[in-house]
Amino acid sequence: MNRTTTRRTATVIVSALTLASALTACSQKSGDSSSSSSSGGAAKAKVAFLMPDEASTRYEEHDRPGFVAEMKKKCPDCSVLYNNANGDASKQQQQFNSALAQGAKVIVLDPVDSTAAASLVQAAHAQNVKVIAYDRPVSKAKADYYVSFDNEKIGKLISASLVQKLKKGKIPAGSGVLEVNGSPTDVAAGLIKKGIHEGLAGSGVKTLAEYDTPEWDPAKAQTWVSGQISRFGTKIVGVVAANDGTGGGAIAAFKAAGVDPVPPVTGNDATVAGLQLIVAGDQYNTINKPSEIVAAAAADVSVQFLNGEKPTAQTTLFDTPSQLFDPTVITQDNLKAEIVDKGVLKAGDLCTTAYAAACAKLGIS
Repeated sequence: MNRTTTRRTATVIVSALTLASALTACSQKSGDSSSSSSSGGAAKAKVAFLMPDEASTRYEEHDRPGFVAEMKKKCPDCSVLYNNANGDASKQQQQFNSALAQGAKVIVLDPVDSTAAASLVQAAHAQNVKVIAYDRPVSKAKADYYVSFDNEKIGKLISASLVQKLKKGKIPAGSGVLEVNGSPTDVAAGLIKKGIHEGLAGSGVKTLAEYDTPEWDPAKAQTWVSGQISRFGTKIVGVVAANDGTGGGAIAAFKAAGVDPVPPVTGNDATVAGLQLIVAGDQYNTINKPSEIVAAAAADVSVQFLNGEKPTAQTTLFDTPSQLFDPTVITQDNLKAEIVDKGVLKAGDLCTTAYAAACAKLGIS
């Protein structure tokens, strides 16, 4: 073989190798594109789930497990960064900043302080991170989405239900109800409060006094109600409490004062403790709003954001695309049908030894 032939052969080999390399590279790029398309932008992404307090047992018992479970279904490779601020806005800010530092692409935020949370939303948006307001809206900044039960409707339902109860009997002249609202830094509490006012308006039932409970703390609610019992005595014919925790605090105040029977008290969240008080006849109503429903919706919206999709909105609240779920009032009349028969709680979880006899009277076993 002469030198010319050798050079030609080498040129052919190099060209073939170059073409093969190029085809391999194209094939690899095509494969990467296909993989990215099938998994979307969600693969191995981090999503933060930041809850506001531990005074409401629902966050640890229902919201967190519900969110984690749905994320595992929708995005098995995603990581959930969970934290609870325990009622401390400064602590929540640190948790929020930590989520950003860890590379969270979506942050689901139930704010301790709905107004102060505006700066958190702005910080996230500066890093192209989506924020889903959860349960409590962010009023001073536009989050990317808001998911919750309809808080204003909750307030209206529990107060209207109490009015109906009171009107079945005689309401003495000069008597009225106490109103125990939620935290003054919680915009959702403000919506519940607005709904309570709507439910009482024009009812003929007087509001003797009302109180905004810091951090939704049951102990603070109990202390305030104790003072009102000393002030108004038997003029108190009912209490509109914004959740089961504050309602439980109110009931504890009446029992400590030796009031028997306890006047009807409302609640919200359908906690085990609240439902047991209803079974026992100490609490009149609560609101069934399975947190797992909202948690699952938040997980679904999170994955849509990770995949670059635009979630559809049912309505708009505080200039934010929103999805609001309808709550259900629970009293002794429908507790078995709505809570036990529908599997929200097992009879055994509700009817512990102290409540077994009361459950039996309601046909719950």
